[in-house]
Amino acid sequence: MPLLSVKNLRKEYPGFCLDNVSFSLEEGSIMGFIGRNGAGKTTTIKAMLNLIPRNGGEVLLDEVDFFANENRCKQEVGLVMGAFDCYPTRTLGAIAAAARPFYPNWDEAAYRGYLTAFSLEEGKKVKELSAGMQVKFALALALSHGARLLILDEPTSGLDPVSREELLDIFRRLMEEGDKSILFSTHVISDLEKCADAITYIQGGQILASQDLISFREGHLLVAGEAAQLPQKLPYLLGYKQSAFGFTGLIARQEAPRFCDCRLAPADLESIMLYREAKYEAPAI
Repeated sequence: MPLLSVKNLRKEYPGFCLDNVSFSLEEGSIMGFIGRNGAGKTTTIKAMLNLIPRNGGEVLLDEVDFFANENRCKQEVGLVMGAFDCYPTRTLGAIAAAARPFYPNWDEAAYRGYLTAFSLEEGKKVKELSAGMQVKFALALALSHGARLLILDEPTSGLDPVSREELLDIFRRLMEEGDKSILFSTHVISDLEKCADAITYIQGGQILASQDLISFREGHLLVAGEAAQLPQKLPYLLGYKQSAFGFTGLIARQEAPRFCDCRLAPADLESIMLYREAKYEAPAI
């Protein structure tokens, strides 16, 4: 049973439309939410959480209508952005004290446990924390009120490799509990290769694909050929780049027989995104 179901979510702006976005996230899994800048990732997250007015659509959290039961559902959601940069001069203890009254399910013992696990000191001010520690503090707050759905919007952006790996370890350990799920929006595609179970790919406000990571990856192949071969191959390429020496591109696996005279190779997640965007220009928002 999906923990989160998004159905036909729509948001219209001048020059851009979030066009009937639909996907579902299973309990106990991590879904990577990918797409280039301006594709609609953050707009989707804001519309899902009713942070911006939508033009249509439905969101179910554990089969409960999110918009009709917003206060109840938001108790189950934790939102973690790229940096916890609000109230920079306040201490972590003061911010936690301000947050507690909003969550009837606040678990003080869990909060203290996460402070210890993440090496956070309540007496420190937000501005004294590194970017990685700010993300850990946001996670501690989210997890201390029993959030089952964590929505992460670029949480590892700008972090060094060691800090990113520490956070990924935290996400993987959370999944071992079995009752939590993560929607992980990021441009650091290599992070998703390490931890994601599923991928939702948005392009120009539309969902291009939403499926488990292995099927998504194995459904594509990289191809390389001579320049003279390109014209007859063009209709079957999902995206390509051309040079004086020939072309490289991306195809759906079922098109492999059409490219038996070319060089084929497995595609990783980053290559799929690079070539799917190679011929695509995102609309201005």
